[in-house]
Amino acid sequence: MTQLTVTARGQVTFRKEVLQHLGIRPGDKMELDLLPGGKGVLYAAKPAGTMAGFVGLLAGKTTKVATLEEIDQAIAQAWSNTP
Repeated sequence: MTQLTVTARGQVTFRKEVLQHLGIRPGDKMELDLLPGGKGVLYAAKPAGTMAGFVGLLAGKTTKVATLEEIDQAIAQAWSNTP
């Protein structure tokens, strides 16, 4: 079990191995679920994606511009699993 010390200001410093185990890197967020009996569960927060981030994901990766019809056709093919 890992023990942490709380400062007079109520702050705690997590050891590097604890953060690595949780998958938390500098700048990441953590979430704490408070449970009955003075217990809590700490885990890495799931990053919240934005539509702008999704749209920009493929920016500059291709020069092809698809029409709405081509997009609809690709969706229909993927949905039906037909080549």
